[in-house]
Amino acid sequence: MLAVKTRFKHSFVFSEAQGVLREAIKEQGISKRALTDIKFKGGQLLVNGEEETVRKVLTRGDVVEIIFPAEVRSEGLIPVHKQLDIVYEDEHLLVINKPSDLPSIPSRDHPLDSLANRVAGYFEAENIETTVHMVTRLDRETSGLVLLAKHRHAHHLLSEQMREGQITKSYRAIVEGELPAIEGIIEAPIGRVNTSIIERCIDPSGKYAKTGYRSIEQWAVQGRVHHLVNVTLYTGRTHQIRVHMASIGCPLAGDDLYGGHMEYMGRQALHAARLELTHPFGKHPLTFESRLPDDFLLLLERR
Repeated sequence: MLAVKTRFKHSFVFSEAQGVLREAIKEQGISKRALTDIKFKGGQLLVNGEEETVRKVLTRGDVVEIIFPAEVRSEGLIPVHKQLDIVYEDEHLLVINKPSDLPSIPSRDHPLDSLANRVAGYFEAENIETTVHMVTRLDRETSGLVLLAKHRHAHHLLSEQMREGQITKSYRAIVEGELPAIEGIIEAPIGRVNTSIIERCIDPSGKYAKTGYRSIEQWAVQGRVHHLVNVTLYTGRTHQIRVHMASIGCPLAGDDLYGGHMEYMGRQALHAARLELTHPFGKHPLTFESRLPDDFLLLLERR
């Protein structure tokens, strides 16, 4: 394992009349696991510049500094120096526009060139001494916005937002066939096809899944109806959009696994177009958008 030199620090001024450091830290959203790491893996708790334990009694105006332990980067995550389309970056967050045909993380089939490898390479090249914390992921063929945290505590806070449904992910897709309505909600459980480790299906015993869709534009190519749709995920199951749209007779263009055709789209026509969240430290709203990729535009030109 490779130790990372730079350590994240978080400071705040205690505003109550009196309190205990442990509770003040909890109010900052720091998890029990992070507090354990601080205690046993080289972190520090400072009050007015002096190292203290969590039992320290605080009074109004005390300055608390939390120094997190050094993070580690797995030796298996090999930095790759290739270009990234960075949409937003600060000391806590990184938002990247991922191209299609690039996995989010390394796999057996793609052990080196993944988004995570490229981010590790970017951090290395820019002397940003941290490891990769991926908050959202996309399938290899899906393009668009991916959210990453630049340290463990930001990852924890953003993961909490994800669990509470406070991060909104909106997609653009091109689907084939006649939609049952211009807009609608699909609620159907999703499970794995018994004979496949990849394919999913509507399964009464599967996990609850909810998808919203709205048609933006409709056209036909050689008699086959296409819709450009906006899709909102309310849950995050594997292949959720692909399975749900196919379940109403409207598979994604290019998605031959679920019934789509590949004449005009060489991959599943799915793009993560919009991301909305609250900054985990500044508490201000953040909204990011990504333009439609070229292969979408080429199919739209056939209107």
